[in-house]
Amino acid sequence: MSSKTLNGVFIDVEVEEPAKSDIELARELEEVCPVGIFRATEAGTEIQQAALDECVLCDLCVEAAPAGSIRIIKLYEQ
Repeated sequence: MSSKTLNGVFIDVEVEEPAKSDIELARELEEVCPVGIFRATEAGTEIQQAALDECVLCDLCVEAAPAGSIRIIKLYEQ
């Protein structure tokens, strides 16, 4: 039996600068994500870690952001 503990989270999300600090983009990401992974703050985009396990890999966030600024990392492929 493996010593790894599965926590139910199979993806991670990274938002690169300067997109991460873009408040307008943060608001758009918060609006387009159907599961609430993104939260718009005064500083920009905040990732809601508790929502990562809900990601449906729809890519709406990737499409809303400038090319290459958001990465969806599939942890199960690592």
